[in-house]
Parts: sequence; structure tokens; C-alpha cells
Amino acid sequence: MCRNITTLRGLEPAATDAEIEAAARQYVRKVSGVQSLSDATRDAFEQAVAEVTATTTRLLDTLPARRQPPATVPPLRRPEVQARIAARSKAE
Repeated sequence: MCRNITTLRGLEPAATDAEIEAAARQYVRKVSGVQSLSDATRDAFEQAVAEVTATTTRLLDTLPARRQPPATVPPLRRPEVQARIAARSKAE
């Protein structure tokens, strides 16, 4: 369904709150079809992101440890993404 969402279970170090929220945001964006927020969609969208984030956090906390780490690294851990985020922060 959404190939941009990476596996968070089994990461070393464990998935951060930001990584879990980013995955939740991507999921909600995909299933809702909302790509940019408006006044009409913002509240429902953000509420859904908060709920999916909380549910994902609980899920990751209760699942047993993985035997092998995930095959892909979450975007927020990739050097090129970190560079883009840093460049955007400097521009603001």
C-alpha cells in the first residue's frame, strides 16, 4: 500500500518518536488522500496522525524483539535526508 513506510520494529537504536510519527503521517496521508492541509482537513488529519502514532508506539512496545534488523533504514536516519532537513532549517 505505501512503500515509503519503513519497518520500525527491530531498529538499533529503537525507533524514535519522530520516526514513528513520520510513518504515521505518511500512512494517514496515503489513506486519506490529503497531501496538503487546509483549514477543512487539518484537525481530522492531525487527530488521525496522533492516534496512529500512539497505536504504533504501543504496538512496538508490546511486540517481541526481532531476530534480525529491518532491511531498510528509516528515512530520518539516512544522511541525504538529514542533509535536506539541516539545509531547510538553515533557510528558515
